[in-house]
Parts: sequence; structure tokens; C-alpha cells
Amino acid sequence: MTDAPRGTTAFFQVLTTGYTLSTGPGVAATVSYVADGDRKIIIDPGMVASQSRILDPLAALGVAPGDITDVVLSHHHPDNTINAGLFAQARMHDHHAIYQGDQWEDRPAEGYELTPSVKLIATPGHSPEDITVLVGTPDGVVAFVGDLWWRPNGPADDPVAPDRELLRENRERVLKVAGWLVPGHGPLFVPDGTTVI
Repeated sequence: MTDAPRGTTAFFQVLTTGYTLSTGPGVAATVSYVADGDRKIIIDPGMVASQSRILDPLAALGVAPGDITDVVLSHHHPDNTINAGLFAQARMHDHHAIYQGDQWEDRPAEGYELTPSVKLIATPGHSPEDITVLVGTPDGVVAFVGDLWWRPNGPADDPVAPDRELLRENRERVLKVAGWLVPGHGPLFVPDGTTVI
């Protein structure tokens, strides 16, 4: 059995590329957009220098904040979530449930499909509630990994990871299925033999 999404029809765009060199000060999230069918999804609307870093590239795609149907939060650290309110009408997804307005639906993230091409898997390691969004595109699978990797070079020793072995296991799990990784605070990259595990 594979973790790969069943479908391959999704489109994605990194809206803004994040950065960090340590645990602070000065950090920005990598914020991404995924579209598949009638779903318009934002992943990790976190800290950025200005909200225009999220909204302007989205507008260039012809998408308004009110058009967003879903927001996925890879985990609950503020640097990855602080701008979720820009998309107040969207369903919010995390490791535990789907939230909208004053309602929520309990469901584990593991194996949950937003569409046949957009699938959530549980990948704890950086934090206990980490999830990864696997997106099937015509060119292959893209994994939006939150802080499973902060940037292409790791870090190998995540200073906030409560369980280093679990982090390594879930990095290996993602590498088995994804051709591209979008980390929480860096640019999209193609994993290779030098990718930190």
C-alpha cells in the first residue's frame, strides 16, 4: 500500500517562500496554494513580513481570500498559522478535526482525502500533531511537509523536536512517495542523496 494520492489532477503554487536560520528571531512561513476541482486550498498561512506576501500572489492567480474553501495547518506553531484568519470562510484542517464557523468534525488526518489528488497523512516529529499534505499533480507527488523539514538542509537536529527517531521515520515515509518537498520555511526542493533524514 502506498501513501500516494489516488488522483493526479491538482495544481499548486508556492505563494511565498519562507526563511529561518534558527528558532528566531526573524522567521517567515512558506505559504502555498493548491487547486483541485472545486477545492481551493491554502497550506500553512503563517508569519510573513506583510500579508501582501500571501494575498498578492493569490490575486495574481485570480483567487480572492473568500474563494478559499480549505486551509490546512501542518501543526499548531504560530509561525505556521498566524494568518489563518485571512480565510475565515474556509474549512480549517489539522491533525484532529475539520473546523468551520462554530462547528467541528472530529476525524484523524491519517489518510483523509480533501480530493482524490489531495491527501493528508500524520507525520509527527517536529511536534506531536504534524501532518503532511500529499498532492498528486500531472508531474508527480508534491509533499507539503510543514516543519518536518524547515528548509532543504533540514535541520538534521531539529532543536524543538520531542522525538528525533519519530521525525526520522516520518521523513523516510514522505521520501518514499514524494518527488518534491515544500518545507515550512524554505523553497520547494527535489530530494536526493544529500537530503537530511
